[in-house]
Amino acid sequence: MTALDPAVTSPTVPAVALDPVQLVLHASVPVKATVAILGVASTMVWTIALVKLIQLSRLRSRQRGIEASALASTGPDDLVQVLRRNRQAPGGRVLAALLATPAAGLERLRAIADRAIVTERLRASSFASPLGSVAASAPFIGLFGTVYGIMDAFMRIGAEKSTSLPTVAPAIGEALVTTAIGLATAIPAVVFFNMIDKRVADLVAEVEASAAEWVALLAEHPQQGRVAPERLPSVALTPARARPSLQLQRE
Repeated sequence: MTALDPAVTSPTVPAVALDPVQLVLHASVPVKATVAILGVASTMVWTIALVKLIQLSRLRSRQRGIEASALASTGPDDLVQVLRRNRQAPGGRVLAALLATPAAGLERLRAIADRAIVTERLRASSFASPLGSVAASAPFIGLFGTVYGIMDAFMRIGAEKSTSLPTVAPAIGEALVTTAIGLATAIPAVVFFNMIDKRVADLVAEVEASAAEWVALLAEHPQQGRVAPERLPSVALTPARARPSLQLQRE
């Protein structure tokens, strides 16, 4: 056998498969705890995102319904009928606040509409803040696992007095996988947060446009501003210390 024999000069290199599950299973307890925290955060992100997107889709559909119903309105009486058919729409709750107020001037109506719109913005954006928190913190949580894994690798070097790859490579791999999981948790959180924020802004813009039209219509008919109470859906106000909201009760 010569020195140029491929069997001698080109030894076969065993294939190495990247298995994140095995890396996590063989990691230290702090690294496993970090991965568990990121797993819970990721589950929360996908759950909140799914629920919020469904909720905003329904609110947007209801809002468009009340806008279509209110196009032909010429006075408070017509708006009362619109409200009866669209009680659960965001604009319906704003309209209920306007109609529940006795005859008032333009500025008073605008203030009432603005307050009701703030309530609808809070309602539509509820539970969205955890997405921003996860997006901001998940990479750093993953980095914590990485730092601890690197420290563990150095401790192995000191204990075994060897810098060979078989000594440090497993610990470094276990460390880096937490950073990857942190990024995999943060990226969807950022995407969903921006998506939900945009849909909330669009919904609030539609409610504001409709409310401006209703305020102008009610201001044009001050003589009809007092609507008989029995013709309005009852409006229950939350306590002042709680988040302000208007809830339409069934008749």
